[in-house]
Amino acid sequence: MPTAIAANALSRSFNGFTAVDRIDLNVEAGQFFGFLGPNGAGKSTTIKMLTGLLEPSGGNIQILGEDLIANPVEVKRHIGVVPEGMALFGKLTATEYLHFVGRMYGLDKPTTQQRTTELLEFMGLANEQKKLIADYSHGMGKKLALAAAVIHGPKVLFLDEPFEGVDAIAAGTLKSMLQGMIARGATIFLTSHVLEIVERLCSHIAIIHKGHIVANGSLDELRAGVQARLTPGIDIDPNAKLTLEQMFLNIVGSESGVSNPEQELTWLG
Repeated sequence: MPTAIAANALSRSFNGFTAVDRIDLNVEAGQFFGFLGPNGAGKSTTIKMLTGLLEPSGGNIQILGEDLIANPVEVKRHIGVVPEGMALFGKLTATEYLHFVGRMYGLDKPTTQQRTTELLEFMGLANEQKKLIADYSHGMGKKLALAAAVIHGPKVLFLDEPFEGVDAIAAGTLKSMLQGMIARGATIFLTSHVLEIVERLCSHIAIIHKGHIVANGSLDELRAGVQARLTPGIDIDPNAKLTLEQMFLNIVGSESGVSNPEQELTWLG
């Protein structure tokens, strides 16, 4: 399969602190790729570099075969991004905002209007068109940010915590849409702390910890690797199928300052 996202020796430092340390990533076209890690591991820094929102301290990035640093505008024509914090324009309505985004991507006016109408209906925002974005709930803002990220039909979609603050009904709608994009050949790069959703959606996973990639492969490959390290009868039933949560905790939990499960806070009874 052709490569959709390739990063080699990618690094980023802030005032002497290395947040991402020479990581390599390779995401094939058509993959639903999950990028996991504990808080402060370097997930958002990585996704900002991969989308051109943050300049790397070192390394190189190619998206769909194009060098992101050398050709940022050309790359950004073909990607969609739901960034951390969403970065919406609060003084616009949803319709105004989607019209603006569509035109910025070079869509003609009739196409922009048609897709705006369809997206607002799909996201359940059609009755909120006159409300300013500043008055939207967090979940409504997430849905609008996703609508803006896909209005131009991106070939690669980057999602930073897209399900945070979204209700169960909306989450189901969004998951269905994302799976449809994968079926049509798009590539999705997802970061999320909701491991159940990642396990249900993603075919491949990379885990970053303290700025380093500590695991990378298909779910079955990660499961086999963790299973091989377990001590039968002590860690877990050797015949049980490990969940992504169990794999994640096994790989990074002991190094992340996770409290001993046997430790108790005495004042909580």
